[in-house]
Amino acid sequence: MDLLTFKLILVLALFLLSLTIAAYSTWAERKVASIMQDRIGPNRAGPFGLLQPLADGGKFFFKEDFTPQNAEKFLFVLGPALVMFISLITGAVIPWGKSLNIAGTSYDLQVANIDVGVLFIIGMASIGVYGIMIGGWASNNKYSLLGAIRASSQMISYELAMGLALLSIIMMTGSLDLKEITASQTNGKLWGFIPWVSGLNWNIFYQPIAFLVFFVAALAETNRHPFDLPECESELVTGYSTEYSSMKLGLYMFGEYVNMFISNAFMVVLFFGGYNYPGIEWVTQNWGENTAGILSIVAFLAKTVIGILIFMWIRWTLPRFRYDQLMHLGWKTLIPMALVNLLITGAVILAFAN
Repeated sequence: MDLLTFKLILVLALFLLSLTIAAYSTWAERKVASIMQDRIGPNRAGPFGLLQPLADGGKFFFKEDFTPQNAEKFLFVLGPALVMFISLITGAVIPWGKSLNIAGTSYDLQVANIDVGVLFIIGMASIGVYGIMIGGWASNNKYSLLGAIRASSQMISYELAMGLALLSIIMMTGSLDLKEITASQTNGKLWGFIPWVSGLNWNIFYQPIAFLVFFVAALAETNRHPFDLPECESELVTGYSTEYSSMKLGLYMFGEYVNMFISNAFMVVLFFGGYNYPGIEWVTQNWGENTAGILSIVAFLAKTVIGILIFMWIRWTLPRFRYDQLMHLGWKTLIPMALVNLLITGAVILAFAN
């Protein structure tokens, strides 16, 4: 198998994986809510309601698709399409597992290994707000426009804190390459004296403050509770997506869940060792590269799914912020925390450089 064929297979697998996890995240969210609220949740479509995402997807295709009379029609369609495209393309630079050996050739489980993977994801996430802003403005609806404005100011505010948190990780690893950041968490001084726990040298142990800032900013970037002000039903009637129906509304909804999946995958790479797991080097030496590679994919997806479930848990636990509280948290709490953490990180690196 040549490299191009493998990459095409990997792209298709990643596309299907992202859509599948996004679809079943909607099912899982309802189940998490039902457990927390002592309800049953989806239970009609298939056993345990497992076919509910397929039923919902089919419903979107057959619903009436209308466009407001005074809307900017091209931009009205472009908005949700852009959100979905940006959500999917960011997964291209994430290393999803250790390499696999096929017919004597080692293949990396990463669509595009670029030196500036961190900047690529941050840049794509920044462009993603245009999909919401365009959709809200093109709808020619005051509630949609207010939601779009909220989304843009919210994302700009929390991207600053997220970027400062990322700088701490970049300073520690000395690289913007996600594969190198993952590799740096395989072995290290923290757990190096115990051979079995190779793969547990995670950045979360060194940068807990950066993780806290990044986690809160990721909630805000994905418009998840308690940061769902752009689509606040009680004030804005779902905000930027008020005028959307059929599959265009479905693209906005799917884009949010794909975003949540990629955000947690990115967080796993930065703070939880990526595809590394305890004993990964031992497994590679004793059971072979392919066994270690398959287990690394399972480990990566398990960590990511746990993060998604925590996002859902928070949604059904915390109340929505007021908008002034949202801005206060971003500008007066998270950014100062990230700056102080960055200063401490720089001082420690300088003190122990030699």
